[in-house]
Amino acid sequence: MRVAPAALALAACGMAAGLAGAQAPDPQSGQALFVTHCAQCHGADARGTGPMAEIIAIDTPDLTGLSARNGGAFPLEAVARQIDGRAPLLAHGGDMPVFGPFLDSDGRAVFELPSGQPMMTSVPVADLLVFLQSVQAP
Repeated sequence: MRVAPAALALAACGMAAGLAGAQAPDPQSGQALFVTHCAQCHGADARGTGPMAEIIAIDTPDLTGLSARNGGAFPLEAVARQIDGRAPLLAHGGDMPVFGPFLDSDGRAVFELPSGQPMMTSVPVADLLVFLQSVQAP
């Protein structure tokens, strides 16, 4: 099947328009989401010491060490995939259990991955990502 150059150009313009309309992530909103939806297990300080950490079946990770455990670089795509359920954890049973469809939204945010490729995600997930990135231990 041969695709006409005009069709490719139109598709590229559509993608660019979608990226141009993306919202900038907000770490303060991410922190509020984290406290509301994540702190029960991960702790308000993201160190894995929330009140539910003692009773769940797995060790709750210290999320302030994500970059340190990834050679000093924040693992943006891997964290996004954990949060939105594309890389499910057995303990979570898919997307994070308390989120469900909450993290789906009409708004989109775009990140540039280390490879240079764009990664589009919902605004709530993007807000959580920038918050988690901001609390990484030096």
